[in-house]
Amino acid sequence: MSPNFDRANRRAVRLADVTSTSALLPPVARPRLGVVVDYADDFRDAVADVVEYEALGADLVTVSEAYSFDAVSKLGFLAARTERITLAAAILPIYSRTPTLMAMTAATLDTISGGRFELGLGASGPQVIEGFHGVPFSAPLARTREIIEIARAAWRGERIEHAGSQYRIPLPADQGTGLGKPLKMIGQTVRDRIPIHIAALAPKGVAQAAEIAEGWIPLFFHPELGARVWGDPIAAGLARRNASLPPLELLVQLPVYVGPGHERALEGYRARAALYIGGMGAKGANFYNTVVASMGFEAEAERIQDLYLAGDKAAAAAAVPEELLRATALIGDEEHVRERVGAFRAAGASSLIVQPLAPSREARIAHVAAVRGFLDELD
Repeated sequence: MSPNFDRANRRAVRLADVTSTSALLPPVARPRLGVVVDYADDFRDAVADVVEYEALGADLVTVSEAYSFDAVSKLGFLAARTERITLAAAILPIYSRTPTLMAMTAATLDTISGGRFELGLGASGPQVIEGFHGVPFSAPLARTREIIEIARAAWRGERIEHAGSQYRIPLPADQGTGLGKPLKMIGQTVRDRIPIHIAALAPKGVAQAAEIAEGWIPLFFHPELGARVWGDPIAAGLARRNASLPPLELLVQLPVYVGPGHERALEGYRARAALYIGGMGAKGANFYNTVVASMGFEAEAERIQDLYLAGDKAAAAAAVPEELLRATALIGDEEHVRERVGAFRAAGASSLIVQPLAPSREARIAHVAAVRGFLDELD
């Protein structure tokens, strides 16, 4: 059974108890290689990197969006600068756009890229949604489901008529002018089914992703513990999955650094992990903290959060367990990274989306090329 995320019932699962990788999903023959364009990256430098990654055989590039520059504009620029590589938003917050605008945006990016776009959706969190966007962080599961229903209807060329608990389209007369009427999206889409991936960590969100999305995007995915932590919600969602959907994809995002200097890179990852585990949400409302605790690092997760929220970021970073960092990244010498690539594939990852940590372009390209080689070596 999977550990319950409720604190009163949570069971600890220690890394020391794990002896082998257990598949959360059936392993694929050859996982895709993706690269991350982070919201904090210098985008002009990132574009030049992406062109190089495409040339060396990367399959996918994802662009993140937090509360800096928007991901959509960046993806449009990348569509013009690339030819083959798949472009994905990972992720667009569901509260930042209306459902029909989300559908229009995805259709536009898919059209200008020649059918190369994939839509990543996520709830983000109340600090960003209420603090930056100024809208209530409410009903994330219902909103996600309805947005996907509306978007898929729009891509099929249907007139949008939706009466859900979160969205009413057209707007009922008693809520507006009464002049609204059902409309369909103007223009011919390249595809009537654009892949949708849901970022989720909590059990209900993970189950929903397995039920209705083409793919699921976790964070801090531990290949040796994935089946224990998320096995039950994945199984529950797959049991309700529509037969028209393809097999569920598992898109794992993880930092990469291969070779000399990897210890310094691990410290960089340590600081970022502390930000997520300790600072991405208030006490009791940090999904990243909860999932790390569910892996058996409950005391460590609580200490990281206490230190981070008290302002001692350095101590919070020092408290992040090295075993967690090593397990959830591709950071180390070639032998170690090659072994971890195999472990992620054995756990069912269909896409390894790496975030290069090296400071120079030459090194970043070399590290992505190394992972490309390790994937190509898989049976």
